[in-house]
Amino acid sequence: MTFQRLLPRVRAVPPITVDLLVAAGVALFTASDAAVNDPEYRQADAFTWLLVAVSVLALVARRRRPVPVVVITGAACAGWALYGHIGELLNLPVIVALYTVAVLGDRRRTVWTGVVAAVVSGAVALRVGHDVANPQGLPVLELIWPLVPLLLGEAVRTRRELLREYEARAARAEEDREREAARRVHEERVRIARELHDIVAHTVTAMTVQAGVALDALDTRPEISRKAMRQVRDSGKEAVRELRATVTVLRERDDEPPAPVPGIDGLRELVERFEGGDVELVMRREGEFDGLSPMVELAVHRIVQEALTNVVRHSGARRAAVSLVRYDDRLTVEIANDGAGGGAGELPEGRGGFGLIGMRERAAAAGGGVEYGPVPGGGFLVRAWLPAERPETGS
Repeated sequence: MTFQRLLPRVRAVPPITVDLLVAAGVALFTASDAAVNDPEYRQADAFTWLLVAVSVLALVARRRRPVPVVVITGAACAGWALYGHIGELLNLPVIVALYTVAVLGDRRRTVWTGVVAAVVSGAVALRVGHDVANPQGLPVLELIWPLVPLLLGEAVRTRRELLREYEARAARAEEDREREAARRVHEERVRIARELHDIVAHTVTAMTVQAGVALDALDTRPEISRKAMRQVRDSGKEAVRELRATVTVLRERDDEPPAPVPGIDGLRELVERFEGGDVELVMRREGEFDGLSPMVELAVHRIVQEALTNVVRHSGARRAAVSLVRYDDRLTVEIANDGAGGGAGELPEGRGGFGLIGMRERAAAAGGGVEYGPVPGGGFLVRAWLPAERPETGS
């Protein structure tokens, strides 16, 4: 924990401060080695300390000018050898400079620097002689030692690049997760908006029709008026129930049982909501409708609901028919009317509602499709086809 708290503070130190500290540390060891030389060789003098000062001061600029710093420190190291100095730490400034070239550069620059440094080091060794250049008796090391800091710097730089790549991948993965979450939120909003549109707009339309019937028959046929008002009441209760189910989803209450999904069994009640007005409605069912998936049943219910709403509000029709036919693994739903106008789908772009768009979306989500348009001889037809088999679930 102490190291974890200390590391951010170390990273927060300004680079120039780090360079000064590195130069001070290198100066300490290099000057100590330059001050003490073997008695058989040249002792430290003004030229020796000049080379120490130049090489140490050059390290302050190693981040900004790494290659020139290598040239300066390498020349100082060669100068010591040619001048007659030997020591284990006199090449420390050029070692730091070579490491900086590799860690702040690229592989190509590292290779070229290594080749030049090895050649120069070998040439100096040949010039000054075996004993001065390498008292340990291994001249080949004079060719190899410049490669060591370069390889170390290359390893550090490669690791840093890998860490940056891992961080970039993690950031991209996080962005992908956020985009996916935003997409799901958008889809859920669209779904809820579609549900609210189906519940509110369609139910209010049916209630308006029944209220008109009740108003027209209030004085002359009160029994029809009462029946229409009961239908208005039932439609209102149904709308409240569906709204409560939608709001329950938004609240994410797991302790409440989900409300039943509107399906094919509720189509008769749905058609009755629109009866009694100016449009005569008939409904036909053919085939067995057991075993359908809830998504298909909900899609059928909403498609019929939207189509009947368009018939009442936009078509000007006198008669309309709803047909459901199931054959093998296909369910076909048709809503036809004899009106001169088809409905909201025929309005100019930007002026129509979202009803027919919602039909297509619901059918596509259930694995089917929708087509609509005028029919020969007058009228308008909406036809939807949906899969009639419940999806298999793995055991």
